[in-house]
Amino acid sequence: MKPKHLYLALSVAGALIPYWAFIPWVAEHGLRLRLILSELFVNRVSTFFALDVLVSSLVVVVFLSTERKRLQMRFWWAVLIALVCAGVSLALPLLLYFRERALEAGNGGRTARA
Repeated sequence: MKPKHLYLALSVAGALIPYWAFIPWVAEHGLRLRLILSELFVNRVSTFFALDVLVSSLVVVVFLSTERKRLQMRFWWAVLIALVCAGVSLALPLLLYFRERALEAGNGGRTARA
């Protein structure tokens, strides 16, 4: 299996698995941001995971900003939408998928040096 196909499959899993837990919670409580945040930071373990995801999100944005310019990636904006709507579990493999496509289509990011 090519890496880009694996990344695409992981994108699907990254979208479905978190929502498998989130949708029942929303069905029970609604989209109450204050409640989401209070439950997210309820103890040190949940805070650890929340902060880990926030830092990982920042890493995805920084990596996206460098790779989209270097590789002239198409549809890079879809990664930002994925990050906001689903999170790192979808955004990161989607970014890696688009990166693989750009590497296949172009010169692999190599530029002529003067």
